[in-house]
Amino acid sequence: MTFAAVDVIAHKRDRKALSDDEIAWVIDAYTRGAVADEQMSALLMAILLNGMDRREIASWTAAMIASGERMSFAGLSRGTTDKHSTGGVGDKITLPLAPLVAACGLAVPQLSGRGLGHTGGTLDKLESIPGWRAALSNDEMVAQLESVGAVICAAGSGLAPADRKLYALRDVTGTVESVPLIASSIMSKKIAEGTAALVLDVKVGTGAFMKSLDDARELARTMVDLGQDAGVTTVALLTDMSTPLGLTAGNALEVAESVEVLAGGGPPDVVELTLALAREMLDAGGKPDADPEQALRDGAAMDTWRAMIRAQGGDPDAPLATARETHTVRVPSDGPSGGVLTRLDAMAVGVAAWRLGAGRARKEDPVQAGAGVVLHAKPGDQVAAGQPLFTLHTDTPERFDAALQALDGGFDIVDGGSVLFGDLVIDRIA
Repeated sequence: MTFAAVDVIAHKRDRKALSDDEIAWVIDAYTRGAVADEQMSALLMAILLNGMDRREIASWTAAMIASGERMSFAGLSRGTTDKHSTGGVGDKITLPLAPLVAACGLAVPQLSGRGLGHTGGTLDKLESIPGWRAALSNDEMVAQLESVGAVICAAGSGLAPADRKLYALRDVTGTVESVPLIASSIMSKKIAEGTAALVLDVKVGTGAFMKSLDDARELARTMVDLGQDAGVTTVALLTDMSTPLGLTAGNALEVAESVEVLAGGGPPDVVELTLALAREMLDAGGKPDADPEQALRDGAAMDTWRAMIRAQGGDPDAPLATARETHTVRVPSDGPSGGVLTRLDAMAVGVAAWRLGAGRARKEDPVQAGAGVVLHAKPGDQVAAGQPLFTLHTDTPERFDAALQALDGGFDIVDGGSVLFGDLVIDRIA
């Protein structure tokens, strides 16, 4: 059926539900260029303001999937499971998680993205490993899943091309913050990817896209419903992103920390979340009795990591990039002699890492492999005057001032203070 774009816009403007036919037509027509950017921008704004019901969101998602190819892993000798994070600061969990789950017997086809703004990108992190490549053909991806069990790569251009076009438009029209549009963007790619099971890590807090627990729950519920309706076993964890994960935010810095986790060490919060997500992925993928802790202890996860990096052209033994310049931020010595670090804002650290060169303002911007922030203390730690709090890393020292401005006011040190710790995993939606 053919519709007039202005009629579809007017229906949603007037708070009417769009029909399945209207949705299928407008997504297809926009992907083909028959609906103009300014028309789709108006429709996206109407959706942001007036919302969509469950049927509309499912139909919108299905139309985006139908705009491109669908992958299939039916021929693999093991079941598939995947994970998606809504993004945070220091969120390097995909790096140890994919080989860990693969070492426990499932195949992990992890299609990942690049960083934009204060949230880091998994592909940017892995590209700090000499020789590693993000672009794989579908055949290469399937072959690596069979031989290694895990692959982390970029999504091919044929996967949900409507989403790629819509995402760019949302970014420049102020329509990013719409739960139906966020959920359909994420789930169209994940369903088209063809995995049998999916675990969602929905971040909530100052460093997350969703600042409130209610908004995060709504997004998680919407995505779980979309996955289940499409026949994908889907579960979501709501996880705290008020403080950065681990002790690093950057690219090579986070790779090094991920390798520490695979070696049986690493920061406790990174290990905790990696294991929590691994257990969910293994359960959803039909391996509930597998022991991911054992796979970390006995080196099986590390072996899979090394094989995964080699399979994509990388050298797991090569030195990682290091920044040419560093600057240390210390506990102020012009006030109290020290105290307890009671708050460390994830957004402040994320913006600082971005300004140092670890992230990008536009998709075409380059990133520095060695740039970022190393944390020397986390909330609850006792710190003394003059003690290092952060070390800033960059190749371009003129960036230090902007990074320091981002960190200003981003932490509190209280003499005799204390911290009431909440759970890292806040809730589970299934």
